[in-house]
Amino acid sequence: MTQFFSIHPDNPQPRLIKQAAEMLRNGAVIVYPTDSGFALGCHLDDKDAVTRIRQIRGLDDKHLMTLMCRDLSELSKYARVDNVQFRLLKNNTPGAYTFILDATKEVPRRLQHPKRSTVGLRIPDHPIALALLEELGEPLLSSTLILPEAAQPLTDVEVIREHLERLVELVIEGGAVGLEPTTVIDLTDATPVLVRRGKGEVSHLGIEE
Repeated sequence: MTQFFSIHPDNPQPRLIKQAAEMLRNGAVIVYPTDSGFALGCHLDDKDAVTRIRQIRGLDDKHLMTLMCRDLSELSKYARVDNVQFRLLKNNTPGAYTFILDATKEVPRRLQHPKRSTVGLRIPDHPIALALLEELGEPLLSSTLILPEAAQPLTDVEVIREHLERLVELVIEGGAVGLEPTTVIDLTDATPVLVRRGKGEVSHLGIEE
């Protein structure tokens, strides 16, 4: 049975955040709000939960998911970041950006790009997501909540519950969310490259498209 938590979007209730984190540690797949829409999330090391997210989204094992981090120090544990990259990250996080970076040994091989050893990471600008990450104490493996063959991500909680009843353990409602996905920026070369234009503004970054 899927549980449903209604959490305050600005002042998340600690009791509910603690319960959600405990469910993740015990193998749950959850739906939670971010600054760029709803996401599916699970524990970083839970292979079965990762497989379930791929099944829900209709993804093969080549599709990379994102490591959702709580701050720059945590992000730096999972990606190799030089001084130039760090300044760019510091000036644009938290926010609606996903950054592709060279992965460290902390990232399981199955979560890295098979040829480039890269990983997608981001720091969300959403109180519920950040509170959950803080309580969990480690990154959350995440993927945008968009169903197979759908043109847009799901944003209506009732529709989410209808489609995902018994497929996820928890749905967190926390106010309105947007439709735009994150802006994806590849930082693995000397010049940042725009991979996908989304919610995050890029005009100030001077990056290649």
